[in-house]
Amino acid sequence: MIFSFSGIAFIGSIALLTACSQSNTDPNFQASESLPSYSQDNFQQYIDETKQWLSQHRVFKTDDIEKELQANIPFELMPEKANGDAVLLVHGLGDSPHSFMDIAQHLTSQGYLVRALLLPVHGSKVGDLMLPTLEDWQNVVRHHIKLLKTKSNKLWLGGYSTGANLVTSEALNDDDIEGLLLFSPAFKPESSVVKWAKAASYVLTWADQDPETNYTRYNSLPMNGAAIYYDTVKIVQNDLQNTTYNKPVFMIISEGDSVIDTAFPTTVFQKQFINKNNQLIWQGERDLSVPKTTRFSMKLPALQIVNGSHMGLLFSPNNTEYGTEAAIRICNNGQAKEQQKACEQGGDVWFSSYGLIEEGKTLARLTYNPYFEQSMEKLDTVMKSEH
Repeated sequence: MIFSFSGIAFIGSIALLTACSQSNTDPNFQASESLPSYSQDNFQQYIDETKQWLSQHRVFKTDDIEKELQANIPFELMPEKANGDAVLLVHGLGDSPHSFMDIAQHLTSQGYLVRALLLPVHGSKVGDLMLPTLEDWQNVVRHHIKLLKTKSNKLWLGGYSTGANLVTSEALNDDDIEGLLLFSPAFKPESSVVKWAKAASYVLTWADQDPETNYTRYNSLPMNGAAIYYDTVKIVQNDLQNTTYNKPVFMIISEGDSVIDTAFPTTVFQKQFINKNNQLIWQGERDLSVPKTTRFSMKLPALQIVNGSHMGLLFSPNNTEYGTEAAIRICNNGQAKEQQKACEQGGDVWFSSYGLIEEGKTLARLTYNPYFEQSMEKLDTVMKSEH
């Protein structure tokens, strides 16, 4: 089964899903008895109770339990010099709040109060993704928007992949939201096969099963998770239909992204996101000819980068887990087993999006943004503009 994570790309046909197999006795693939609570009266209580629930239900990947918990629990960062505004960040399918740590730290340095959610039931074990409904993900976002409004003058929403779908729908229906920060928005999947995930979920439990070794995100996906992702697609596309959005939007997309249909969000940016201060960061070689776009080339042989990826937009080159000296190398990248093994054994690799094959190169996933500082400067310009 070929599967690209966080937003979802199915490659091939639904029939291939029956080939996915993994022992049902593996605790990673078992579901908990219930979801954690996410509607606490204050954010600190939400953090504390989520940490307690994860402590009891998570399948830990290392001996460092506290490090794993800190990577997966919701977090709040308080600025030293507050500007009175706040940002709520929502991660992607299968990911964790850690996805936004570098961006959150930057935003806090600019004076924003930043909170990052944990979508139910991420951060515990991938089998738990058999439990939630679309409403669980919508409700946690709506509840914490409500809480954060009471702590800020202006509230921005940020989202990555599936999280971008959720926050965009909220902003389109809530005029109190100041603007949007969108990272690899999964408004439309690269493959149309994902639309059958809900029907398939009645006969198949898993869209993909792989060894669960990454302590910051899931490697596998229950069909229920894929189905909920596609529900967010249908909703955000319906919300976007025949409308324009006049609040500021920062959007960043990789041309090499194999997970999403990149043409759809770039068209939305050009035709429906109409604020004069909007900014689109395009990581790729093709000139979009879209106003308010900054293009950064991703052919970077000096860094052994072939092209950009879906997840690479989020992390600084200095990120401990995913930067240039990454502790976590993602070798399951759609290539031959021999190349994947060489990557896992620490061999010399190049970096790319999922699924790219280049003769003579062993390719690992690109997990950082070589233009992170420049991207954050553009984000600052959008957020600090007069609008």
